[in-house]
Amino acid sequence: QVQLEESGGGLVQAGGSLRLSCGASGRMFGTGVMAWFRQIPGKEYEFVTAITWKYGTTYYGNSVKGRFTISKDNTKNTVYLHMNSLKPEDTAIYYCAAGRTILTIESADEYDYWGQGTQVTVSS
Repeated sequence: QVQLEESGGGLVQAGGSLRLSCGASGRMFGTGVMAWFRQIPGKEYEFVTAITWKYGTTYYGNSVKGRFTISKDNTKNTVYLHMNSLKPEDTAIYYCAAGRTILTIESADEYDYWGQGTQVTVSS
């Protein structure tokens, strides 16, 4: 079992930056994928970004390319989401997710473990 806990959300003005963290505890696996999704209440999860745990290969959703960066620290079992040039449309609850065998990176259904989410609000 893997537990994920996000932190770092908050209120920021448009154009500002935030860094989210996702700490993983429990029985971690050497391979697999860590990802960030976001959700506006009443809507589907939107894929934000992902990173492979072993090789550090990264993937980004089109709406965040060039503005967001995902990174990891294997020694701390932590994944980070660096968000720059934030826009009001980035406002959402951001979730960290983890999965062992992911065939479709952007598919929320394939991830086995989820954090509780952290709110990010970008004011205009």
